[in-house]
Amino acid sequence: MKRTFAIMFAMMLTLAPSFAFAVQPDEIMSDPAQEARARNLSRELRCMVCQNQSIDDSDAPLARDLRLLVRERIAAGNTDEQVMDFLVARYGEFVLLKPRVQSRTLLLWMVPPLVLAGGGLALWLGNRRRRARADASEEGASFQLTPEEEARIEKLIAGDKSTEKPV
Repeated sequence: MKRTFAIMFAMMLTLAPSFAFAVQPDEIMSDPAQEARARNLSRELRCMVCQNQSIDDSDAPLARDLRLLVRERIAAGNTDEQVMDFLVARYGEFVLLKPRVQSRTLLLWMVPPLVLAGGGLALWLGNRRRRARADASEEGASFQLTPEEEARIEKLIAGDKSTEKPV
């Protein structure tokens, strides 16, 4: 029983996700308010090595350098906007995980809602056409036969071929 428990415990430890943060203890600022600002800014900045991670989550050496640079700028008294502007001036807009809304990035911000609206419009128009076709087929299927046509059909069903026209 103890062996089974030990094996299960070892498996749980192996399969459990690790929640290790990339920020090292020697990077943490002594002032909690400044550290909170640094962490918030680090979550908004892209790791240039990993590219889809923030520098707060990345273990890359460049991400560590950027975290230290952010903390240096905060310790020097810069505002959050000044720190971001400094990093954008140094590394370009790519360093931001969420690009700023500017005339250059307007297309980047407008394409997703336009694609979503276009898709919704296409679905609506397709549904409208499908309903129109269904309504037209129902109208075509509900026509009335004249009494002569009904009599001819009855004779055809009964097997009387004398009323048929030669082909």
